[in-house]
Amino acid sequence: MNHATASAPPRRLRADAARNQQRIVAAARELFADHGLEITLDDVAERAGVGVGTVYRRFANKKELIAEVFEQNVTEFATAAEDAARHPDPWLGLVQFFEYACTHLATNRGFSEVMLELEDDMDRFTKVRDRMKPTIAAVIDRAAEAGALAPGVEASDFFALIHMVDALAEFSKPVNPTTWQRYMAIALNGVRSDSVPRRELSVPPLTDDEVELAKSHTSCAGRRR
Repeated sequence: MNHATASAPPRRLRADAARNQQRIVAAARELFADHGLEITLDDVAERAGVGVGTVYRRFANKKELIAEVFEQNVTEFATAAEDAARHPDPWLGLVQFFEYACTHLATNRGFSEVMLELEDDMDRFTKVRDRMKPTIAAVIDRAAEAGALAPGVEASDFFALIHMVDALAEFSKPVNPTTWQRYMAIALNGVRSDSVPRRELSVPPLTDDEVELAKSHTSCAGRRR
């Protein structure tokens, strides 16, 4: 009886620790998405509603927390690619994954920054790349084999296109946070074969005034850095 009483608190503490870790990682994901990697562990503690000491008990430094958040993002990307590879229509499967990737990057400021951060850790970066690359390639190969892609388009082109859309999203976000959707559609239209219907360009381009305003925001950000 005494033994049972003594063993109960550790089980409760472990459960509390697990819940705290979930809250910390969820808070970090939100903050990284909104503000990039400039946030502090104090910011994470405040968003999670825990003491900063609790954060440091779970993660010795911000880099450990970044790695944990990134692992979750990669798992979700891998799942999205697997779902797309199972789509009954190869072209729509490719569109599904391309839209997922563009949306995730365009609305998650920290993800691209994390990718750059991880390039310093080549072992982890290589594992991440090797985990996703075959499934993504399969999604694109299926569309090519179905005759839905223009001749010569390769899997590596999509990585470039996704980053191009992401760069446009970062540029236009201060003045129009949805413009990137237009260029995502243009990119998809550009890689389709002639026999596949084009996507509607439902979002207008930036106006001249919006371009100039976006440039001013970019200049200000550069001076702050």
